[in-house]
Amino acid sequence: MKKLDKNYFDRYSRQIVLKNVGLSGQKKISLSKVFIVGAGGLGSPIADLLCRAGVGEIGIIDHDKVSLSNLNRQTLFNSRDINKYKVQVLKQKLKKINPLVKVNIFKKKIDEKNINHLISKYQIIVDASDNFETKFLLNKKSIQFKKKFVVGAISRFDGHIFVFDFKNNKSACLQCFYQEKPSDEILNCDQEGILGTSASVVGSLQANEILKTVIGSKNILENSILILNTFNLKMRIVKFKKIKKCICGL
Repeated sequence: MKKLDKNYFDRYSRQIVLKNVGLSGQKKISLSKVFIVGAGGLGSPIADLLCRAGVGEIGIIDHDKVSLSNLNRQTLFNSRDINKYKVQVLKQKLKKINPLVKVNIFKKKIDEKNINHLISKYQIIVDASDNFETKFLLNKKSIQFKKKFVVGAISRFDGHIFVFDFKNNKSACLQCFYQEKPSDEILNCDQEGILGTSASVVGSLQANEILKTVIGSKNILENSILILNTFNLKMRIVKFKKIKKCICGL
């Protein structure tokens, strides 16, 4: 962990003064390691906010390059970044935001062959992907290695967020909710569209749940789904239970 000097206190003073965070909570944040899958509409604001909060080490994986159509919602990119690899751009910008944070980037797709190695040292796995194959793979491996797992999904004006702690054997999982794999068409921004603010809201809420998880808050979105619509400003939380025959119950 970085030395607790004056610059450290000044940088994080507005968090340290919060009674639910304090110096002990900030130390936990500085020691935490978070792995983000996807550097787009969700991954970009998540990485930005975690970096500013002082998460000790952030891993980011994405194989894609920045395109013009990304710029309405992927908040750390601009026109000069088009045709550059997203993870490379993110690393450069995150290091300027907070040089105290270690940023590891992986310019590739995550899959069955590389996932074990990639996630091994991280405490929290964050799904910011745009397909259910990846979400289900992350869910399976987070269960296997008893990770904490934060999931986000966006489409049009809608967002979904889940939080799971697989160190707790009573935890449900993503497949307890989605008992059959949904079609990726519902997450396809090219077809369904997406309002940029919806991505930022959901990404910010994911970052919020990650930080609450890191500091040990008991008030997290566990075994529940947060469903929100940014157009009509409606939000609800739906609880669900672990299914014995699910992958998490076997």
